[in-house]
Amino acid sequence: MEKYPNPFSDGGFVDAVRYSNLNFPLLRRGKVRDIYDLGDHLILFHSDRISAFDVVLRELIPMKGIYLNKLTAFWFERTKHIFPNHFVEMVDDRSIKVVKANRIDIEWIVRGYLYGSAWRSYSSGKRVISGVELPNGLSYAEKLPQPILSPTTKSDVGHDVEISKSEAIDRGLVSRDEWDELEEASLKLYSYYNSVAESVGLIIADIKLEFGRFKGELIQIDEAPTHDSARIWVKKYYCVGKPQERYCLDKEFLRAYLMAKGFNGAGAPPQIPMDVIRQVAWRVRGAYEVIALGRCIDELPLKGLEEFI
Repeated sequence: MEKYPNPFSDGGFVDAVRYSNLNFPLLRRGKVRDIYDLGDHLILFHSDRISAFDVVLRELIPMKGIYLNKLTAFWFERTKHIFPNHFVEMVDDRSIKVVKANRIDIEWIVRGYLYGSAWRSYSSGKRVISGVELPNGLSYAEKLPQPILSPTTKSDVGHDVEISKSEAIDRGLVSRDEWDELEEASLKLYSYYNSVAESVGLIIADIKLEFGRFKGELIQIDEAPTHDSARIWVKKYYCVGKPQERYCLDKEFLRAYLMAKGFNGAGAPPQIPMDVIRQVAWRVRGAYEVIALGRCIDELPLKGLEEFI
């Protein structure tokens, strides 16, 4: 435990958690989560660590793990009817219990909007993105004619790289039937996630999903769309042609701050001031409370990046 100023009120301190110490065998520590082995099950503990550009930062985001955990449980509970997943129960505010599956080493990224690496490819002249031909004339952050799937390899070290259906099958990562099933599942899940988000005034621009094998069946594993794993925009402030970080409820605000300070993964990251930590904390909390509890987005004290540079 480390003491941090309470990011949600003036005065007072709260405990921020860098590492857990549960009474179970520790399987591994990821960038954010600590994973414990219970034999046929796992405990996923959500710490207050945060990463950017594959680097775990020195600073913690107080209570971040609580809101990641709650939103993950919210999504898994509500999507079992669409595709089975590994969720068993929420153990406490920071932990969920899941079945232990064999991970498929592919990250299934679904994009509903032209942003990030897809925009960089498109703006450089490419019109075929992940095997899907896009029309001319699309703008930055514009909604795509239909969501596209752009899977990548899943590696515990190094950067993920895009992988095609034929490459995945040739490498034995999945069979042809499994690919088809998981492609359909990814698109269905994205449609559901975004429909829920839109009902509360948000847009889920893209998501990343993981799947595994459990007792001969395919199931969704890892995490559902949260501050850390999806781009979540505020619908009332969405504007084609412009960056969306001003009101986003995802990690792009922090990435944009770090890039403005000259850090993109190489060298030592800059120190993150408490005012920026507060903004990140509110965005993590806001993603959960707006999606799961219906909180009004206007109640969140979001500030633009320009106020911190």
